[in-house]
Amino acid sequence: MAARERREMARHAGGVWSVVEAGADLHRLGAAGRLGAVARTGAGAAGDRSWNGVSRRHLNPGAPEGGGRGEKGGTSAERDHREALGRSRGGFGTKACVLADGKGRAVAFAVAPGQAHEVPLAPDLIAELPEAPGWFVGDRGLSANALRELIWAIGAKPAIPPKRNEAEVACRSWIYQNRNMVERLWARLKEWRAVATRYEKTAQSFLSVLCLAAVFDWIRSY
Repeated sequence: MAARERREMARHAGGVWSVVEAGADLHRLGAAGRLGAVARTGAGAAGDRSWNGVSRRHLNPGAPEGGGRGEKGGTSAERDHREALGRSRGGFGTKACVLADGKGRAVAFAVAPGQAHEVPLAPDLIAELPEAPGWFVGDRGLSANALRELIWAIGAKPAIPPKRNEAEVACRSWIYQNRNMVERLWARLKEWRAVATRYEKTAQSFLSVLCLAAVFDWIRSY
């Protein structure tokens, strides 16, 4: 290639300057034989944010340590109390119990996770009674001697049939047949879609829906 053509393609580089002033352009990764070890003094001291241009996150890789916040959303018991959601034989849902008066109108509600039993909910419902009734009617799911003793203690008579694997207990059939009032009550309440299919996240919100539906049922009974 002619000398004239070479001058048109490239020129002399001229002076050369350092990329980083007052220091070397390249930094050593570490001492010989100790690649990646933390330097003890100078720019790589433990208190510095980086070591020779290498971020600390690369010096000690690994998952961040937990802050000890515990299980997300609280413990299982706390979630059951807050949400009242659980899995039973019928699927994932909520168990709702109602206390009704002699005319089949709701007096109080209690909700629990789907796998919960009805008997532990009964004492709190009984405590909501304004006065002791003559009879307390319940299905076989409420069959428990401790509950019957509680009903006798408040001055009422229990009409709860025993389970098939339990000893016979007196239960007046002419009183027990009034249990269908509760079945009809649930049929009316479940006309509300929000009662038949729960949409609320918390148990408190779902209880509010049940109470609202019960209020309209009371108004309709007059």
